[in-house]
Amino acid sequence: MKKIVFTEIGKAELWDLDLFEPKEGEVLVEMAYTAISAGTERAVLMRLPNTQAPANIPAQLGYSGAGIVKAIGAGVRSVSVGERVLQLWGSHARSSIALERNLIKIEADSLDLKYAAFGLIAAFSAAGLRKTRLEFGESIMIFGMGILGAFAVQLSRGAGAFPIIAADLNPDRRKLALKLGADYAFDPADDGFLEAVKSVTGGKGVNAIIEVTGQAIALSQTLDCIAPLGRVSLLGCTRVSDVAIDYYQQVHRRGVTIVGAHTNVRPQFESAPHYWTERDDCTTILNFMAHGRMDPSKILSAVYLPENAPEVYQKLAENKDFPVGAVFDWTKSKTN
Repeated sequence: MKKIVFTEIGKAELWDLDLFEPKEGEVLVEMAYTAISAGTERAVLMRLPNTQAPANIPAQLGYSGAGIVKAIGAGVRSVSVGERVLQLWGSHARSSIALERNLIKIEADSLDLKYAAFGLIAAFSAAGLRKTRLEFGESIMIFGMGILGAFAVQLSRGAGAFPIIAADLNPDRRKLALKLGADYAFDPADDGFLEAVKSVTGGKGVNAIIEVTGQAIALSQTLDCIAPLGRVSLLGCTRVSDVAIDYYQQVHRRGVTIVGAHTNVRPQFESAPHYWTERDDCTTILNFMAHGRMDPSKILSAVYLPENAPEVYQKLAENKDFPVGAVFDWTKSKTN
């Protein structure tokens, strides 16, 4: 089978690897599309700090994808051959052996697999939103309009937030935020950024903020924008802490809550308020997409062939305006 492999820092290749029959509790999935999670994959590709990545190179990534079940091992009950599935924690590959527990059947035939491939990534945004304990009518700001921020804007609109404020340095991404449902989109580098945020929130600041950039300076700005007793959800992974934060003035004195939203702290078996399991959030995302509650077509902006992986990841390594939503299309690959 063909699989994309990170072979050295900043470099990816398309390799031929052996494929085996599924064993007990395993499923063979022929992938149609695998979604690129640009922030996480660049961190792995460039070996950045605070990255949960394979310790050695070569390494593989591509943890959210959709395809069709081709074979099942003994004891598998939840999926059958020929059914369409979302695979959690797979890799960028044409075929994949997955544990049954990492597959979710896609019930709606109308849902295009290239959108379903984002299911797990969008579920991270859902977890970040849940951690803010948002109530409808409250203001929210999404700081960073990459793939996680884009889905967070759509989910915030569905949750009844008002106003929804997006913050990003890139003007194209600010325009995207408005198309996705944000009421305002501001440049955090502008001198009047804080005043603009305060103005559209009646001078109080924002009730809830999802920080997606992973930049320490963005967290500091987030704390300047938050209302007293506000909640900050840390969805982005901070790689470098190069900006000092005045925890007394920015957090303690104003009663601000900061909560980590890493997917590894989810409950494993039963969802609870503000803490849903990965499977429950993924199922919700798939339902939202299938029934028009979310529009992933506004987020998907690039479809790549797997054989172009070296150029794709070179662009990602250089961090040059990488598309917000991108997938590899394995169905049209000439290497199949």
